[in-house]
Amino acid sequence: MENKQSYFGDISKGIKTLATGLKVTLKEYFTKKSTEQYPENRKTTLHVSKRHRGRLVFKRNDDGSYKCTACTLCEKTCPNGTIKITSQMVTTEDGKKKRQLTDYQYDLGDCMFCQLCTNVCNFDAIEFTNDFENAVFDRNSLVLHLDKEHYNGGSLPNLIEGGAPLTIGEFNTKTK
Repeated sequence: MENKQSYFGDISKGIKTLATGLKVTLKEYFTKKSTEQYPENRKTTLHVSKRHRGRLVFKRNDDGSYKCTACTLCEKTCPNGTIKITSQMVTTEDGKKKRQLTDYQYDLGDCMFCQLCTNVCNFDAIEFTNDFENAVFDRNSLVLHLDKEHYNGGSLPNLIEGGAPLTIGEFNTKTK
């Protein structure tokens, strides 16, 4: 008797689970859909969160110099070796030895965007921007030398501020 009760009980549980799944599916089927027209409308309607981690850039002082002191904390913290720093020891005018940054190499293709490097930086020298359009045909072009480039924002207007304004409950599907 116990086998028959558990057998029919399992069948009723299966039917209940199936009904729950069908209810969710039918509800989603009849909900009105909207598609973001990404490549065409990206300059007018695309919204990217300011917190999005797109690529690593150097923060610069007002005179254009970078804040990095080549302490290599970010290189040591990076879990997969995306950052490689080369530096040299130089003697300043007052006779003290100081480490000087020679090259700051960042491999965007290998980066996990974990933000450990920016969290550990004591000098607030690096940050992630929300620039996400980094598609290339050659992986070698994803290796960036941050000390030699001046990042002025991405290819989209107002990308650093988040792009187009986001209105909750509406879809960004305007045409050009």
